[in-house]
Amino acid sequence: MHTPVSLNIMDFGAQPGGQAVCTQAFVRAVDAARKAGGGTVYVPAGQYLTGPIQLYSNLRLYLDAGAEILFVQDKDQFPTVSSRWEGVDRPVYMSCIYAENAENICVEGMGTLNGQGAYWWELQRAHTLPFPRPKLISFQSCKRIVIKNVKLTQSPAWTVNPIDCENVLVDGISIDNPANSPNTDGVNPESCNGVRIQGCYISVGDDCVTLKSGTEGAAARIPCQNITVTNCVMAYGHGGVVIGSEMSGDVRNVTISNCVFHKTDRGIRIKTRRGRGGVVEDVRVNNIVMDQVNCPFVINLYYYCGPGGKDKYVWDRSYYPVDARTPAVRRVYFSNITARDIRSCAGFVYGLAEQYVEDLAFDNILVMLGDGFDAEMPAMLDGIEPMTKTGFYLGNVRDASFTNCTITGAQGPAFYAENGEGLVFTNCKAKNCTGDELVKKVNVKD
Repeated sequence: MHTPVSLNIMDFGAQPGGQAVCTQAFVRAVDAARKAGGGTVYVPAGQYLTGPIQLYSNLRLYLDAGAEILFVQDKDQFPTVSSRWEGVDRPVYMSCIYAENAENICVEGMGTLNGQGAYWWELQRAHTLPFPRPKLISFQSCKRIVIKNVKLTQSPAWTVNPIDCENVLVDGISIDNPANSPNTDGVNPESCNGVRIQGCYISVGDDCVTLKSGTEGAAARIPCQNITVTNCVMAYGHGGVVIGSEMSGDVRNVTISNCVFHKTDRGIRIKTRRGRGGVVEDVRVNNIVMDQVNCPFVINLYYYCGPGGKDKYVWDRSYYPVDARTPAVRRVYFSNITARDIRSCAGFVYGLAEQYVEDLAFDNILVMLGDGFDAEMPAMLDGIEPMTKTGFYLGNVRDASFTNCTITGAQGPAFYAENGEGLVFTNCKAKNCTGDELVKKVNVKD
């Protein structure tokens, strides 16, 4: 009969204090657990300095309260692996915690993983890295993953990035990266199936949670699907929950519920562009409170960041033939959302001239536009001006309904729509708005 093992890294030569490099102690402990058929690598209270840690099937890395793993600030101690970086397959530095083609992996406990990311951020800003930075935790092509309760801080790049994984639980973790740290997203499932993100606190230097499925340059088109995000607090990131812009493999079957977004740049954000192809569909967002965000709802099919983003094909508002390069967004539903002290506009939705955003619903929505904020860009799209105290801005939208929606404090109409059809407004209100019209339509068919 197999007896589960629990292996204390101190018994394999690890020295607390955060000065001695303990990489080989972690390697020996992991190897011993593998030879036993699985078990727990136990990290007691104290600071431990190490290089990246590779995990394997049937292993649990457990950080006790007071334990902190510090990752070395030396790129030469990070080997390269073949993985994805911003949606494209390429060599990258191994993540601080890494596994590939494994199953039954757990990282948990009340301890801390500290990526000591400032070292990597400076190299990134200096453009001196031969390979993309390591993530703090990344699992590639793995099944049945649990990341629970740990605190994650100072990530070199994205913090948690499962890629092509199945059955992933991210539960009760805290992520704290400085607001000015570059591309330190919180939790980024990429081309994954069956992900539950719940009970987390996330404050980062980029998007808090982002769902991705690769770019047009990825070797395989693998969807990101069957995802839930619930009972989380998102703070100070660029977006609360974001889909894209890497979505060429499709993103579908997503629910986001019972969350608070505090001072994120955007709330719910879907972004893509011509050339990516792919579909975002069947997204439900319910029971959300937002405060002091730039724009609560953004759907933008002219997103211009990244390679090729400045090409005319991307930014041109003219009609182009629909083909495999044309992205689509459809069947997105928002309900029971309060957004107060909003900095730019109540919502910004802009589809392509040839591929409208379609089948949207906003039900029981209250947006209170704030006072005293400087004008900001609600979305990254050429040709629009910075906004403040602006209502919903809708362009190239088909079959959208707004029911029991209230906009307060807009300077102008509560809803402005151009180039659309099938837009329905039921029991909507404008309070303390300066416009003469609740809804202003330009080239919109009923």
